[in-house]
Amino acid sequence: MLFWTALSLALSLRLALARSGVERGPPASVPQGDLLFLLDSSASVSHYEFSRVREFVGQLVAPMPLGSGALHASLVHVGSQPYMEFPFNQYNSGQAVQDAIRAAAQRMGDTNTGLALAYAKEQLFAEAAGARPGLPKVLVWVTDGGSSDPVGPPMQELKDLGVTIFIVSTGRGNLLQLSAAASAPAEKHLHFVDVDDLHIITPELQSSILDAMQPQQLHVSEVLSRGFRLSWPPLLMADSGYYVLELVPRGELGTSRRQQLPGNATGWTWTGLSPDTDYDVVLLPESNIRLLRPQHVRVHTLQEEAGPERIIISHTRPRSMRVSWAPAVGPEIALGYQVQLGPLRGGGSLQHVEVPASHNSTMIQGLAPCTAYLVTVTAAFRSGRERALSAKACTPSGDRTRAPPGHQGP
Repeated sequence: MLFWTALSLALSLRLALARSGVERGPPASVPQGDLLFLLDSSASVSHYEFSRVREFVGQLVAPMPLGSGALHASLVHVGSQPYMEFPFNQYNSGQAVQDAIRAAAQRMGDTNTGLALAYAKEQLFAEAAGARPGLPKVLVWVTDGGSSDPVGPPMQELKDLGVTIFIVSTGRGNLLQLSAAASAPAEKHLHFVDVDDLHIITPELQSSILDAMQPQQLHVSEVLSRGFRLSWPPLLMADSGYYVLELVPRGELGTSRRQQLPGNATGWTWTGLSPDTDYDVVLLPESNIRLLRPQHVRVHTLQEEAGPERIIISHTRPRSMRVSWAPAVGPEIALGYQVQLGPLRGGGSLQHVEVPASHNSTMIQGLAPCTAYLVTVTAAFRSGRERALSAKACTPSGDRTRAPPGHQGP
């Protein structure tokens, strides 16, 4: 009993020192980590655009510290199949990596970014590709904004493993989708820039990448009104220590929450929080091998805005359908809605329909028969935030000899 009491007091003292800033870590050293560039090398990118992107990435890495005790870099192409231009351990200087990037040839083919992201995840954690365990991982995805396959699930897996995601979109792409794919906050990790103006963001992106490569980075993602997710690189192992997480509403030290996690944990989701509130988070790695400094992050939960609910697809025809939804309710009234519809497979253009706040349905025309679609309804609020809900729908074939199931008449 005395042992556990003493341990609890020691943890409380370390957490208190960490919150107050008394406990300081060692001075910053040379950044270490694995940096993977994912370039859209498909036929959707012109040869001119690819050459400008290639030049941009080369300039980005040229001044960075590369070597066995610093950063390692790798390049993967997006195409019909992912292709690794060079592994992490092939080059040991910024100039050598720059030369290799400038010599890379465009691969062409389809834009299977989701497939390339899954491949990139394997390479980021594969020692055979030169990846180093226990060091920060950063992915820089340069894209024209399109993909032939879903990027959400593999991107989330990367973020769950503690990878920091930077996205550079050369002027096209869905802002909401790319914001969700990038690491939080999106304003730091997502850049929309014309291909001829990439040099403008180079210094800022260089600095952000080096910041992300500092060891023991605590990341925040999936911030909602009543919760958020934390992730960090593997600092301990199951048999070498444990973590203590503390969550404190700003200015309310007496209402803190604490969670102990095993040494092989790399993430935790806090739920049941208050909307529109600042929280201070402390991650304390307790190791029986070496001293690790606490990590801190401050998170602001979103206002409690309810988005659209229960998307209903009706009056489905081979080339049209009606999309309806339960309107957004809550303390902030929606300014309006955007309905976005696109085919789930085989590419094709997206349709966008703006709907005023006084309506909660719209008829979508110009569809293809016998095609599965993803329908997304997004509510926009005065605060600038947006909330979305998606559903799948399928048009019947053009054969009108018999009515499809659920046919409701003209």
